[in-house]
Amino acid sequence: MSSGNDRHPQTFTKPALGEGEVAALVDRVFGLKVSWVRPLPSYDDQNFHVRVSRSEGAEGGADEYVLKITNSEDSQRPDLIEAQTQAMMFLSAKGFPSATPYLTKGGNVMSLESDGGPGNKKYLVRLLTYLPGTPVAKVATTSQVFYEIGKLAASLDTALAEKFHHPSVKSLHRGQFIWNLANVPLLDQYIYALGQNKYCEAVEQVIEQFKGKVIPKLSSFRACINHGDLNDHNILVEPSSASLEHPPQYRVSGILDFSDMSYGYYVFEVAIAIMYMMIESSDPLRVGGHVLAGFESVLPLTAVERGALFLLVSGRFAQSLVIAAHTALLYPDNREYLMITARTGWRHLMSMFEVGQEAVEKTWFETAAAYGHHAQA
Repeated sequence: MSSGNDRHPQTFTKPALGEGEVAALVDRVFGLKVSWVRPLPSYDDQNFHVRVSRSEGAEGGADEYVLKITNSEDSQRPDLIEAQTQAMMFLSAKGFPSATPYLTKGGNVMSLESDGGPGNKKYLVRLLTYLPGTPVAKVATTSQVFYEIGKLAASLDTALAEKFHHPSVKSLHRGQFIWNLANVPLLDQYIYALGQNKYCEAVEQVIEQFKGKVIPKLSSFRACINHGDLNDHNILVEPSSASLEHPPQYRVSGILDFSDMSYGYYVFEVAIAIMYMMIESSDPLRVGGHVLAGFESVLPLTAVERGALFLLVSGRFAQSLVIAAHTALLYPDNREYLMITARTGWRHLMSMFEVGQEAVEKTWFETAAAYGHHAQA
């Protein structure tokens, strides 16, 4: 869930196009006739599910798409949007379930369009293939789902690190990007949004421990390109078979929202996945072990990376909760979506600290060890 430019989440302007404007835009830019359009939830961009009408004799292809209208701030970084789009295309070609762009009438992956309003804001627009499946947030999660998501996180980062070499990739060096896990200390400037309470004190504790125990170890972590937001709404799943299994088995059918991509570290991706999967579990403190086991089936963590995992997960909780509170003050109309994680996030973060790092890590590592991958590696 990105928010604004690399330093200040308050500087973006979220698009506000109506459905009629969307239909006209799709026709004008992509040459497709919209039969219906439905808004989709979004943090700071504007997304629409659109279905197009094919004329007789038209080329085959998907009939449903997602129109993504990027916020005004990120739209000033076409190199960054290009990198995200090229990464999606690369991953799709490698067999990952990521969307691909429908080209504009001019043969481009995106177009810069004006909203026609008084400020004449300009937004980059892309038409992406619509992916099947149900968000993880809407299914009954199991250890098998968590394992598959951990495996996905490692496989995705490994593929990007080893084989994605598009010229636009340099734009992913986003030093002050507020959502990069290395930048948890930047939360200092947004804590005011929490008010003075126990939550504020907890976040201050996370930041101080992060500064002292994680930042000095960054150079020891293995670097890669992170998706950066493998949350419970950005991963789609489908039943893996037609059998009546209880609980059902799922496979990942879609990876959404690459707007938080940046250079980071492998351990960042698994920490982010653990944090968001905790949101969807009735036994949140055990979730990390299943996600970790899936991740380590592809790429075992080093001892120093494992030692930072607790504070990295805590740091992501702090990022999500603080930035959401700050952004909700600025954009109260989008408060319900912005505060999705907060509904259970605060409880989980406080629980982690009440149980303590040693006990939480013991649960995670023993659960992961039961799968056997780390020991084999």
